[in-house]
Amino acid sequence: MPRITRNAAIVWDGNLARGSGHISAATGAFTELAFSLATRIAPKEGSTSPEELQAGAHGACFTMSLAGELTAAGTPPTHLEVSCEIVMDEVEGAGHQIVGSNLEARATVEGIEEAAFADVARRADGEGPFSSLLKRSGAQVTLDARLLP
Repeated sequence: MPRITRNAAIVWDGNLARGSGHISAATGAFTELAFSLATRIAPKEGSTSPEELQAGAHGACFTMSLAGELTAAGTPPTHLEVSCEIVMDEVEGAGHQIVGSNLEARATVEGIEEAAFADVARRADGEGPFSSLLKRSGAQVTLDARLLP
């Protein structure tokens, strides 16, 4: 795979406590997503946070990795549902840090048993760039992967 780069532009106005900003993707996929300290601390409809964006990025990366691993195993997925929860907490001596990412995957896959699916999902997590990045930084990544009934 070739080297990949992606860009986003961020604008911020004001101080930390009362200021706000927006994030736009260079591709135009999203524009002027609002964020602020208030949205980082508590969810606010219509605004996001760096952690929410990271949850989306990690979840999407894992989903693509899982689809690839399932396809390589000869059992391509019919349907995948993945959620990701990023956990930020106070770390003694280091301030607030990303300490965890919890992935939950549900899938419809023909011709695979639950145990084999779990093995493929673990492999997808182990080889995914975002999971690898988080683990190397010391964050705990958990995975709950199951087939849909």
